[in-house]
Amino acid sequence: MSLSRQDIAQTSWWQPNAHADRRPFLIGRNRVQAALRGYFGARDFIEVDTATLQISPGNETHLHAFATEALTIDGRAAPLYLHTSPEFAAKKLLAAGESRIFTFAHVYRNRERGPLHHPEFTMLEWYRVGEDYEQLMADCADMLKLAAETTGTSRFSFRGMQIDPFAEPERLTLAEAFDRFAGIDLLSSVSASGETDRDHLAAAVRDADMRVSDDDTWADLFSKVLVEKIEPHLGRDRATVLCEYPVCEAALARPSARDTRVAERFELYACGVELANAFGELTDAGEQRRRFEHEMAEKARIYGETYPIDEDFLSALSIMPEASGAALGFDRLAMLATGATRIDQVMWAPVAEVIS
Repeated sequence: MSLSRQDIAQTSWWQPNAHADRRPFLIGRNRVQAALRGYFGARDFIEVDTATLQISPGNETHLHAFATEALTIDGRAAPLYLHTSPEFAAKKLLAAGESRIFTFAHVYRNRERGPLHHPEFTMLEWYRVGEDYEQLMADCADMLKLAAETTGTSRFSFRGMQIDPFAEPERLTLAEAFDRFAGIDLLSSVSASGETDRDHLAAAVRDADMRVSDDDTWADLFSKVLVEKIEPHLGRDRATVLCEYPVCEAALARPSARDTRVAERFELYACGVELANAFGELTDAGEQRRRFEHEMAEKARIYGETYPIDEDFLSALSIMPEASGAALGFDRLAMLATGATRIDQVMWAPVAEVIS
């Protein structure tokens, strides 16, 4: 059903009554952002501002970008993309010599809209050269506390789930989570070299009373169990740090020195909401190229499209120092801290809905 111009006007965020309802969330957002800037400034971080237009928007299978093109004076066209993350540019700055950086970057992801998703949103990314990714876990815990202190709340709530943002986050490996919530021995289907055994995992998924399709890959089965069996249990009562992802599920992270089947990757969950994704950064340019090519082959198989590889990024990676980095969905954190129920309530000017 098409909406009339009057219907559209009645639902617009800029209507004075609608704005008045949203304004307390927006003021809370600003206060949290200012507090986080203070957090980084007190720790000798430099705030950087990266370009939105990039040669490659990122090379992960299930991320979808907005495409555009640059025209030369004589009319020749070259493809460009709105970035899905400032990661490539930030790592180039690490290669250039910066050691502690952060950015509040507007990023763009196509095919995403809902209470927790928006086509344009703000990502907080920060990087620490020469520091372990476990320091990022401590950063995340600090940010939850700071956001709560800034907005004067003692509980974060979303869809019937609550956490104490001042409590120490639970730390849970993927292997522990698969065993606890699905009864599956995840790493028995991953070899020491990181290769996966699809049939082995499929049998375990069937034993867990979950449906398996003939065309499900190992990655499909992993995602299915994660979404259906594990994520609903994460971030209850206190935040959860879900860590040690299988290497094949961590395209930009280095393998763990403790177990080569897993990578230095974690995600932060609160009230069932994924807030942050962090890595001990991979600095092997050859291995990174191989992973990108694998991801793009999967993207071609599933979606019939690929994105170019940023050769300049791979060149920078070859001289980038050891580092750890994290990306946090700032709008989602603002939602939880202010009590908003939708991501667009904490955005000053949300993207218009596409109405057909």
